[in-house]
Amino acid sequence: MANAVTNLFRLTRAGIVLAQHGVRFVPPGQKVPLPLRIASAATLPVKLIAAPFNWGKPRGTRVSRALASLGPSYIKLGQFLATRADVVGPELATDLRHLQDRMPPFSQAEARRAVEEALGGKLEDHFVTFGPPVAAASIAQVHKAEVIDNGERRTVAVKILRPNVEKRFKRDLDSYFFAARLVERFHAPSRRLKPVAVVDNLARTTELEMDLRLEAAAISEMAENIARERPERIAGLRVPTVDWKRTAKRVLTTEWIDGTPISDLPALQAQGHDLKALGYTVLRAFLTHAMRDGFFHADMHQGNLFVDKSGQIVAVDFGIMGRLGARERRFLAEILHGLITRDYQRAAWVHFWAGYVPPHHPVEVFAQALRAIGEPIHGRTAEEISMADLLGQLFAYTEVFDMETRPELILLQKSMVIVEGVARGLDPALNLWTAAEPVAKAWMEDNLGPAGRLREAGEGATTIGQVLAEVPNLLSGAERAISAFAEMSRSGVRLDDDTLQRLARENAKSARWRTVALWLAAAALVSIAIGHLV
Repeated sequence: MANAVTNLFRLTRAGIVLAQHGVRFVPPGQKVPLPLRIASAATLPVKLIAAPFNWGKPRGTRVSRALASLGPSYIKLGQFLATRADVVGPELATDLRHLQDRMPPFSQAEARRAVEEALGGKLEDHFVTFGPPVAAASIAQVHKAEVIDNGERRTVAVKILRPNVEKRFKRDLDSYFFAARLVERFHAPSRRLKPVAVVDNLARTTELEMDLRLEAAAISEMAENIARERPERIAGLRVPTVDWKRTAKRVLTTEWIDGTPISDLPALQAQGHDLKALGYTVLRAFLTHAMRDGFFHADMHQGNLFVDKSGQIVAVDFGIMGRLGARERRFLAEILHGLITRDYQRAAWVHFWAGYVPPHHPVEVFAQALRAIGEPIHGRTAEEISMADLLGQLFAYTEVFDMETRPELILLQKSMVIVEGVARGLDPALNLWTAAEPVAKAWMEDNLGPAGRLREAGEGATTIGQVLAEVPNLLSGAERAISAFAEMSRSGVRLDDDTLQRLARENAKSARWRTVALWLAAAALVSIAIGHLV
């Protein structure tokens, strides 16, 4: 009860701040739960009092300004919801895209204390120079510093978590969960959107962000993935090296990147960089990592991308990473390939195969919906094709076809829209399909072609071999259990030696036949696996 009251108090405070910024709780023409309509009516006096202070301010940024004033966790919530036009609607999603993750920096003294607590000793034991913060966001801030290793002086970036940020986020996330559970309980139409799962996804994402050792590991894994890329498929992107000796849960030290922000187009042009090639590289790199590796940078906005002197794009800030399993990677590749090649029937089938569309809907009808999305795109120029538009149209069909929210695809959806914006900023005429086609085609060849089939069959044979190796143990265990239960049903529980010997004699004959039958079944499975190899 105390938790419920506390959460209601926090949500009420947030509601008052939203009302002060003139935010409407009930969009025109929308059916919403009764509690939300009551909250809207209750905050009307606040809106009226605050109205004069909101005159002249753009209506399209009211929510983003309100969330920024509520603090770090609400900034993260707003950025997260900006990717969920299916949940908050296109108008609010557009507003939230203006939300900037910028906060006043904490003091140099607090930064020193954080470094010393995380790494031990004095700050000077680890860094020969340690400058003021160069960037401050909702979760952490970054300092420029210098180190000396083996007589070599290097410049590094030191990322430090905000003091007590974990407690603040935990407290606010509790209230988000409380609100999401209320919505699912009292507003049946919203259950399809899985508000609790959405908040849970946000909670897991921020939890990972607040352990900087995990960010260091993500950088290391991404570096290994880049190192094994085929040059003809993608090149021109790298990540900073990690200084593991000066990294802990609350402090991350990496190579300092001397580069030009990818948003500074005049500077890039003056340095002789090919903007079209850079845009192509950003998009291809993202799609390659998502489809081939199932591991991608999920926050590739312009502030996290730089171009070094050699012309390579350097990505920073790996706090938010996305992972896709084999099923989701196939879904992504098949959808892109299906829309590119206009094979709408196959693209529709993949939605059913992945479980994204319930089976009571006809595949042909869903294929018709995909055709309605794909054909207009193919009829437009490259400048007019938008991944954001595509996702928006797909979202519009989610309710029609009873498609539930897939939490594992939330970051992918968000990231594709962000990457499109970056790539189009460099080359407004970039043809997304031309850039995506080789990546999707390569995935199809590698995974659904002969090599992929051989690999699948080999993995299947390995699994069958493991099962066969366990057959004797499984069989003897099953026989013992069946025999014991049979005896218990006749004579009660008796585990003396005479009983066991009698059960063994009585079941020996039938056991031989069961053994033969089981091995025949196993042989059949092996022959099926070999058949896939032929």
